[in-house]
Amino acid sequence: MAVPDHAEYELVGPVPEAPGAGHYPSRTKARKAALDILFEADARGVSALAVWDERLRAAETPLRELTTEIVRGWAEHADELDDLVADCLVRGWTFERMPAVDRNLCRIAAFEVMHTETPAEVAASDAVRLAGDLSTDGSASFVNAIVAEIIRRHRAT
Repeated sequence: MAVPDHAEYELVGPVPEAPGAGHYPSRTKARKAALDILFEADARGVSALAVWDERLRAAETPLRELTTEIVRGWAEHADELDDLVADCLVRGWTFERMPAVDRNLCRIAAFEVMHTETPAEVAASDAVRLAGDLSTDGSASFVNAIVAEIIRRHRAT
């Protein structure tokens, strides 16, 4: 049945959001924004700093300081952090095979554990929470295992 162009519609309820969306603490929102930037850079095959710069120019409000710290910090240590994440994968998995959201959450957590004063448990908790909300059914436990190994290795040094 065709609907006339001038038809009016009544909104019967709010548009559903992802579970937990909009209810994140400020620092989790900053990590989610960093995830968006790293994910987009991955998908487009461009540098994270290029995407960060595009977002910075287009932003109506400034990007959160933590978002900037994560993106710039990861970019500075990308090879080291990607190697660390790859080394923490269980046998049979490769870095390239990881779901993109999981890969980028592990990158963020690895940066925070290795190069910031953020408590490791906080970085791990947010990575696992975001994986559970935004990725596959098994992603939360997958990311948890990788980040736990990153923390174990960091504490062993």
